[in-house]
Formats: sequence, structure tokens, C-alpha cells
Amino acid sequence: MSIAAHLSSAADTLPNDISERLRVARAQAVAKRKVAPAPSMASLVIANGSSATLGQGDDDLGLWGRITAVLPLIALLVGLVSIHFIQNERRANELAEIDAALLSDVLPPAAYTDPGFVQFLKAKRDMQQ
Repeated sequence: MSIAAHLSSAADTLPNDISERLRVARAQAVAKRKVAPAPSMASLVIANGSSATLGQGDDDLGLWGRITAVLPLIALLVGLVSIHFIQNERRANELAEIDAALLSDVLPPAAYTDPGFVQFLKAKRDMQQ
């Protein structure tokens, strides 16, 4: 039998004055219990030299506060756009190298439509390696 069930069954056999004192003590304990404050979330990152701390901050950030709040987002966007352009440039250079290799080859244009062209390319690649 669990402890709670055992205590509940024993509470029925207590005299009336003791059960009344327990009820009053329980009510006082519940009234006096400390309610833990709800954790608050930090709403501002404060730059302090080379480190950053979280703070509550006030509603009026001012011009410099707003600028420093937007700077990380701008830096992220600039980084993503530059990565996009760099990747596109690399891909275009790779395709240009392939086109230049195909156009400067000694194959006649009719060879590209030949069904054995894939085998020719594989054999040529194997010979170069």
C-alpha cells in the first residue's frame, strides 16, 4: 500500500480536534507559501566591449540602439547574398570550362549525336587518368 493511501486511511481514525488543527495548519501553510516569480526573458542584448550581455532594456532605444539592433541582420543578409553570387560565379566558370573543352576538341560536330559518344568520353577520361 502506498504512503499516501496509508495516511489517508489513518486520517479517518483521528479525533475531531486533531483533524481540525491539521486542517487549519494546512490552510495557513497554503496561504503563506511563497509564490516563485515567473522567469522573465531578457529583451535586449547589450554590447559591452568585446562581450555581450542580456538585459531588460527600456522601450526607447534611441537611434544608435536601433542601428545596433539591426546591424547583425544586415550583416547576415550581406553574407548570404555574397555567398549566392560567389557560388553562381563558380558554377558559371565550371560550365565555361566544360564548354571550352568540348569546343576545342578535335571531334566533328556529328560525333555529339553518335550513340557511342558516351563510350568515347569514358575512354578518353580513362586514358587521361
